[in-house]
Amino acid sequence: MMKTYKEFTITTKPFLPEIISGLLWQFNISGIVEEDDSYRVFADESSGVDADTISDKLEILIDQKVIFDFCLEENIIEDKNWNEEWEKNVSVTEVSDKIVIKPSFREYKKKPGQIVITIDPKMSFGTGSHQSTKLALQLLEKYVRQGIKVLDIGSGTGILSIAAVKLGASHAAAIDNDEWCYKNGIENCLLNDINTNVEVLQGEIKSITENDFDLILANIQKNVLIDIAEEIRNRIKKGGLIILSGLLFTDEEDILSKYLSLQFKMVEKKQMDEWIALVLKKPTKL
Repeated sequence: MMKTYKEFTITTKPFLPEIISGLLWQFNISGIVEEDDSYRVFADESSGVDADTISDKLEILIDQKVIFDFCLEENIIEDKNWNEEWEKNVSVTEVSDKIVIKPSFREYKKKPGQIVITIDPKMSFGTGSHQSTKLALQLLEKYVRQGIKVLDIGSGTGILSIAAVKLGASHAAAIDNDEWCYKNGIENCLLNDINTNVEVLQGEIKSITENDFDLILANIQKNVLIDIAEEIRNRIKKGGLIILSGLLFTDEEDILSKYLSLQFKMVEKKQMDEWIALVLKKPTKL
């Protein structure tokens, strides 16, 4: 008898692949396939995952004003090869003329001067295809200087830390509180042969003791960026830069209100569709 699975088709407004994928992997699911504007989530019938438990989590995001609406449908489907389904949806991404992101199972002929980063996301997220990741990478390309020390908060696949080192940073600390992200970050550093330059950690920013980072990256949703603003300020050097991504254009006022109150100065805003990323600088004198 063919094994069957539960399939949940989820749409959210706005469409937030990285945030929603991170939430969904908290359940005992078997896979996620990201479509153009929706997510298909698969779970074993014995997993205990149902539409009500997923809806409860999505309602919390509405209460937090992360999303303002969602739709969820549940179906029963026959078994399939989840890795094959996932691989169909992961392709090569040219983030800029210089930065290219590719999975290990796709071929890409490198052009002169290009940096090619190999990322297999597995159960963590950050493939380079989402606008928030692209924005962070493009700003990294502009602001990384040779030999700097970088902190990547909410590192996911480790993509930003890996990019920072390939662009010239001497060391990056990549920290995420999710165990899958921790394991996947290590795997991706090995794939890119830079595991000695990137320190992958599991935990919160509070567990970082150093306070001499030249550049701090955080591709996380607004509420978290506001909550950890003081922690970020305490770990960046005077004159250091922070790149904040994972933000909708409607988040700009709240983020700037918080960070400017901590004496950060606005350097640059970059936008792609409804997403923005901000570059701010800690003054040399406080």
